[in-house]
Amino acid sequence: MSLIGLDVGGTTMKAAITRDSAVLATESWPTDHADPVGGILDFAAHLVARAAELGSPARAAGIAVPGIVDEKAGVAVNSANLGWRDVPMLDLVRERIGIPVAIGQDVRTGGLGEAVLGAGRDAGDFVFVAIGTGIAAALVIGGTPYPGVAGWSGEIGHVVVRPNGEDCACGNRGCMETYASAAAISRRYGGNVPAEEVIARAEANEEKAARVWSEALDCLADGLAAATLLIDPGLIILGGGLAKAGRELLEPLESRLASRLTFRPPPGLLHSELDDRAAVKGATILAARLVEDSP
Repeated sequence: MSLIGLDVGGTTMKAAITRDSAVLATESWPTDHADPVGGILDFAAHLVARAAELGSPARAAGIAVPGIVDEKAGVAVNSANLGWRDVPMLDLVRERIGIPVAIGQDVRTGGLGEAVLGAGRDAGDFVFVAIGTGIAAALVIGGTPYPGVAGWSGEIGHVVVRPNGEDCACGNRGCMETYASAAAISRRYGGNVPAEEVIARAEANEEKAARVWSEALDCLADGLAAATLLIDPGLIILGGGLAKAGRELLEPLESRLASRLTFRPPPGLLHSELDDRAAVKGATILAARLVEDSP
């Protein structure tokens, strides 16, 4: 018997079929923005059929979805990027594929993956920050992501770091996401230049790129300093597309974070060990726990 882990992204859905921790197959489908829920159901059904073809029928599935998620109820409450509200995802998927299903919020599910299999496996308590098109975080306590009262925890990208600053899609102004996400770096530089290229140009001392990248780092440091002072994590793990910048992100961010924490040492900063597979791994763990808990 196999397990299915599925991660729904804004552009692509990624999945793995595993048996006894061995990956039997990986799959990816484009996210259907015209009918995102229907696309998820179709992809899940395809994965179940694929597992059967491989001679290892699926026993359970874990699905990580973006936005605000009530994981206990299995409801996808809101996703601005995919345009849904109050979708009973657990019931819909379970009815379609006929096996036990667990629903998780994508960043918290990625944090679970890091806690069990990645950079946080020896940490216990840490913050996992995904920096991509947007910015979100998972607070992991004792190896378990904390969802908050109604599934709204982790919206660190909407911490205001520049009061009365640039408009944010959330309706506020000066949010960290508006300055420090990969999409913001590209937009603020202009010319449809991707964030990784802006960072490369900054490293080559191009003035405009250096200015945009420096402000992004300052805003990230401001947001992470606020999180550090509030919850006192021992470790911050950086994931998402922007984290692939490696030392160009970690080294200047470490020094800026330390300079903002004048009366205490900063937490350690590490790069994700699972990269863009963190949520797939975490979703597979959710599926495995369903099997463990079944009679």
